[in-house]
Amino acid sequence: MVQTTNRFFDEVARLMNDAAGVAQGVRREFETLFRSQAERILRELDVVQREEFEAVKDMARLAREENEALKQRVAALEQKLAAANPPVGSAGAPPAEGAPGGIL
Repeated sequence: MVQTTNRFFDEVARLMNDAAGVAQGVRREFETLFRSQAERILRELDVVQREEFEAVKDMARLAREENEALKQRVAALEQKLAAANPPVGSAGAPPAEGAPGGIL
């Protein structure tokens, strides 16, 4: 009787091991199928990948920094130009046409 009971438990244990192996295989197959479907959907939606997004983000940051530097440079050049050429109507400006002392 002891041998029969051991054989029965051995068969049940083997059956459970086989069932666990099948369950793992089904899980892997489901994950593979789900992943491929998700990738296909994302490709169809034309979603940007993280690496591309980060690259464009860095390019935009660099462009902003360059734009700010150019703004400061233009402002400095405008100040320099304004200092070299006083505005019309000031004491050192030539008289306007038709004004007294001007050329007619």
